[in-house]
Amino acid sequence: MALGDLMASRFSQSSSSSVLVSNHLSEFPSRDDGSAVEQRRDSEAASSSGSNVAGATTSMAYLPQTVVLCELRHEGFEGSVPTGPSESGLVSKWRPKDRMRTGCVALVLCLNISVDPPDVIKISPCARMECWIDPFTMPAPKALETIGKALLAQYERWQPRARYKHQLDPTVEEVKKLCLGCRKNAKSERVLFHYNGHGVPKPTANGEIWVFNKSYTQYIPLPVSDLDSWLRTPSIYVFDCSAAGMIVKAFIERQDWSSSSSAGSSIKDCILLAACGAHETLPQSAEFPADVFTSCLTTPIKMALKWFCGRSLLRDTIDQFLIDRIPGRQNDRKTLLGELNWIFTAVTDTIAWNVLPHDLFQRLFRQDLLVASLFRNFLLAERIMRSANCSPISYPVLPSTHQHHMWDAWDMAAEICLSQLSSLIEEPNAEFQPSPFFTEQLTAFEVWLDHGSEHKKPPEQLPIVLQVLLSQCHRFRALVLLGRFLDMGPWAVDLALSVGIFPYVLKLLQTSATELRQILVFIWAKILALDKSCQVDLVKDAGHIYFIRFLDSIDAFPEHRAMAAFVLAVIVDGHRRGQEACMNADLVHVCLKHIQLANPHDSQSEPLLLQWLCLCLGKLWEDFPEAQVIGLHADAPSIFTSLLSEPQPEVRASAVFAMGTLLDGGSDSFRDVGGDEDSDDDEKKVKAEINIVKSLLAVVSDGSPIVRAEVAVALARFAFGHNKQLKSVAASFWKPHTNSLLSSLPSLANISSTVSGYGNANPYMQPASASQIGPVLRVGSDSTAVGRDGRVSTSSPLANSGIMHGSPLSDDSSQLSDSGILLNDNANNGVINHSRSRSLDSGMYYKCVLAMCSLAKDPSPRIASLGRRILSMIGIEQVVTRTLRFGNGTVRHGDAAISTPSPNLAGLARSSSWFDMNAGHLPLTFRTPPVSPPRQSYLTGMRRVCSLEFRPHILNSPDSGLADPLLGSGDGSSISERSLLPQSTIYNWSCGHFSRPLLNSADDSEEISARREEREKYALDRIAKCQHSSAGKVNNEIASWDTKFEMGTKAVVLQPFSPIVIAADETERIRIYNYEESSLLNSFDNHNFPDKGISRLCLVNELDDSLLLVASCDGNIRLWKDYTLKSKQRLVTAFSSIQSHRSSVRSMNTVVDWQQQSGYLYASADIPSIMLWDLDKEQLINSIASTSDSSVSALSASQVHGGQLAAGFVDGSVRLFDIRTPEMLVSTTHPHRQRVERVVGIGFQPGLDPAKIVSASQAGDVQFLDIRRNNEAYLTIDAHRGSLTALAIHRHAPILATGSAKQLIKVFSLEGDQLGSIRYRSSFIGQKIGPVSCLAFHPYQFLLAAGAADTYVTIYADDNSQPR
Repeated sequence: MALGDLMASRFSQSSSSSVLVSNHLSEFPSRDDGSAVEQRRDSEAASSSGSNVAGATTSMAYLPQTVVLCELRHEGFEGSVPTGPSESGLVSKWRPKDRMRTGCVALVLCLNISVDPPDVIKISPCARMECWIDPFTMPAPKALETIGKALLAQYERWQPRARYKHQLDPTVEEVKKLCLGCRKNAKSERVLFHYNGHGVPKPTANGEIWVFNKSYTQYIPLPVSDLDSWLRTPSIYVFDCSAAGMIVKAFIERQDWSSSSSAGSSIKDCILLAACGAHETLPQSAEFPADVFTSCLTTPIKMALKWFCGRSLLRDTIDQFLIDRIPGRQNDRKTLLGELNWIFTAVTDTIAWNVLPHDLFQRLFRQDLLVASLFRNFLLAERIMRSANCSPISYPVLPSTHQHHMWDAWDMAAEICLSQLSSLIEEPNAEFQPSPFFTEQLTAFEVWLDHGSEHKKPPEQLPIVLQVLLSQCHRFRALVLLGRFLDMGPWAVDLALSVGIFPYVLKLLQTSATELRQILVFIWAKILALDKSCQVDLVKDAGHIYFIRFLDSIDAFPEHRAMAAFVLAVIVDGHRRGQEACMNADLVHVCLKHIQLANPHDSQSEPLLLQWLCLCLGKLWEDFPEAQVIGLHADAPSIFTSLLSEPQPEVRASAVFAMGTLLDGGSDSFRDVGGDEDSDDDEKKVKAEINIVKSLLAVVSDGSPIVRAEVAVALARFAFGHNKQLKSVAASFWKPHTNSLLSSLPSLANISSTVSGYGNANPYMQPASASQIGPVLRVGSDSTAVGRDGRVSTSSPLANSGIMHGSPLSDDSSQLSDSGILLNDNANNGVINHSRSRSLDSGMYYKCVLAMCSLAKDPSPRIASLGRRILSMIGIEQVVTRTLRFGNGTVRHGDAAISTPSPNLAGLARSSSWFDMNAGHLPLTFRTPPVSPPRQSYLTGMRRVCSLEFRPHILNSPDSGLADPLLGSGDGSSISERSLLPQSTIYNWSCGHFSRPLLNSADDSEEISARREEREKYALDRIAKCQHSSAGKVNNEIASWDTKFEMGTKAVVLQPFSPIVIAADETERIRIYNYEESSLLNSFDNHNFPDKGISRLCLVNELDDSLLLVASCDGNIRLWKDYTLKSKQRLVTAFSSIQSHRSSVRSMNTVVDWQQQSGYLYASADIPSIMLWDLDKEQLINSIASTSDSSVSALSASQVHGGQLAAGFVDGSVRLFDIRTPEMLVSTTHPHRQRVERVVGIGFQPGLDPAKIVSASQAGDVQFLDIRRNNEAYLTIDAHRGSLTALAIHRHAPILATGSAKQLIKVFSLEGDQLGSIRYRSSFIGQKIGPVSCLAFHPYQFLLAAGAADTYVTIYADDNSQPR
């Protein structure tokens, strides 16, 4: 199957599976969609295998298939910052560091034909051929000249562009002149020195070769050290003579001596090839030529075939002289000679790739074409000469390869080709039949792909795949297999690049073959996901045009076009030439056109294309004003705005990124440089930025952290470019009203008594206790805000209570007071001293400031850190001075700084906000700051102490280590201010998608499915027992756990498949306990914000790897993974579930419930609506009007009917909602009429009946409702008298439990019968249980967990259970 088909089938499978899993309603409100979902579920239940219809129904209704928050975006968002494609590390090794060329070749032949050297005794018959020429068939001088020309021609075949010079039977002076001339001509290129010493004595032990005197009467020694000094490096030597190993030994000794001396070693780029060992003689057998080593190096195919023919079964049928007549050319693969050369190259490359270390392979086989050819042929020389008891030697030393099994493949291919030789010579027009070698090797590679992995031996056929790319007949299959290999991971991409695949796939971009387009795009996506540096090569070869055309082709699959968009995004990422080339190729309009054409409902794979179209555009015009202008003229912001409501968070985040990079960010191109000739264009630019920010403010409270993070980064760019306006708007929030500064700033009053060396000199500031230290707000001004005597000037904004009363921010005072905000308008300490004046709507700037404050309080630590950095850019500093928490008797952060003044504060007050940005959760570690001149303003000095003492970054974040934009010394000239802006992560994170396998499902999917199947089986078995067993008393205490919560337990939940109970207290400390082993598994804080309050604990995806959902009273939702592992818990996502509320309400008393069946989270508080969140989309999809003047006090979502929920209100009323109906409200009842008090608990009765509800009020009555019966309660239980605090209804068993503040738990059946009561604790005789604060049933067992105000959590079971 082709790769495209594989990819298409893979994506379609994933899409269909996601449809089954999501089970979401696509539009709201829509009765048709909802009923379709219900009908599908009911029909599936009815059609399930049939003898047990009830069992099938139970399976479908009680075991929801929805799984949420398990996408890759939820892996490590808080913990790490993705890096994206790199230009260093792993990727730097495959690319040859220095491409080199052999520019000059020196050939020295010392043959002295007809005169044998004195130390050689020749046999008869003896090897006589030199360069395939018999020197004794012609006069000696002519033979010498002919052999010299033949050798030169043989070398030219491998490097035709080099300069060749030769010396025949030379003297020392002639060799010296030759060497110096070659080095001069070659300059810094490599020089090849070939020495044939068949007519002179063997080299000496001192490393000397022999040449002649002028009269040819003496042999003259030539030390190799002289050769080395003449040729220098880089160089390569070929020594074809007996005892050639002597020369190699001398070179190595010279290297050792040079490396030990002060002089640099000249051997470092010197390569040696020697025909035999130091004590070996060249073979003299007549079956070999005399220069068998040279013949292997320069005419390998001829030498290999002649040697093979003498040893194969063909020796009797093929005349060896026919080998000299093999038809074809070496560079024409459609001919016999070309095919043999092609196969030989593939075999020798493969042997070297599998035997050599990769760095040595790169140096010898990829750096220099001539060196690579010689070393391929050297492998043949080793094979042939070892058969004659000779061992060729090289430096660097190569491992032995003469017995590698790939030689067998070569022998077979050679035999198949030679079997056609006779017929091809006799019939010149006969058709040549190619060898099956490459087809068989591709099949072997395919087998490896089916069974191989990163942890197994790499596929040895990889170099052969590279060779096959040169052939049209094998190219498509080879590319598909290569794509499959690259899909296995970055390690596979690195291997392929190391073997040399890059120039081949780069050249293939010049092809117009349509069948190769999608696989080439896939391969390039894999390459660029690993190595960003390839962008330079692509732009240089105009490769970007190929991908723009593919992106613009409607007939391609959307996911393939997304890959093309990714490739283009990498091409333009931080690469100005790439940006210019793509801009000139009209990439802006191509991307915008396809964003408008894309319809997310047509294809499940479309979101990936939308995502990468946005990211590509964002990278194209990032810091590139010319492209930004094109985008603004094309109305890009309005096009992106339509994507901000897309259901996929990745698409929304990418759209925000693209809009954010359109913002000026203070780039020089748009700064005022004194002239106003471009003021009109400037104003248009600024207005466009305002429109962009308006759109971004709409998603500042998006449910996905990756979206909000991009909004924060975009607002930081906006704050950088509009710094002065934002500072002035922030300062204007505090208008002069009254002189009540001191009452509004108790924290400043306290600080004045302890810092800056002033003591308690100010009579207007009264000291306060440490416990009164609250949020510190600071407004700095260029004018003197406070006099020398400490009196507050009435002209200063500080002197007025508008800080807390009557200012615009007072409507959002909780954001100010909770965060603790200092406002600094000191221009010398700001980021921008040179921004242009931009007169725009101050209301928009005001909204921006509020949005920045909201981000600074974001439940995601990383986003909160970004928000704090943005606030500091506009002069607002968050100062957390409040005592965060006391737990287990230990002091929490912020206490030491308040209670123990530092003796060095007077000196610190004169410095510029020096503090340790990496403080994390620890007290600040002060550095010694540079001392600046004393300030005249007392308040400014005090402000410095505030920032030093109370500005630890209490939330760990990857950004916390970055420099604060306000840490400049004042002029900002010594640092690049824009480099301090927070950086976007959506692009780098999205790049990781293409680094992961795209064609094959994860290996652990089967394990996950098996575990879920096991859990479903267990759950169904337990559900059946719960439904058919008679209700027990559930008053048998089996476990009791002292949580050590100082304020008692406020929420509790039982894990369904492990003996684990999870509890939380009012300060949002969460503890996980194994009640079978009586061991504490983990304990952690939900967050570190000052305001605490727990609302609800829920388990999400309980049939799979469950997540712990923790809802805070302020509406913030956090979901934790690995929460049972000690100190290993990870925050998966976090968001604020309550929107459009008045932030001035301190405690919002949020109530939430989770519905696994639909994937919805319902939340409400002191607001007239119920917020409906889709956790799969991480999006607020609806707001349900509560139709009541009072607020919701209890929520319960049906766990068997998606979209149904019941709500209890403070006025005692109960409402049933069904979001699948247009009006949503199904019924309203007032069951608690006798004593109208708030509904404490509400829930659906067990079973599939959607109309039966149980409601309990604080007055103590429990009402059983059936909305089909005139909205009247059909059963009432007076469970407690005015003190009911908790209600729990078993999900499947017909029992419920109520808890009272009067230390009493009662258990009832659904018929109203009291099954039991719990007053005392069995572990302590006679001790009553504490006031009950929370109750929770186990979903599949008769277990009840009870939390109380006395720090104990107790587990109760029915009478059949034993205490643990």
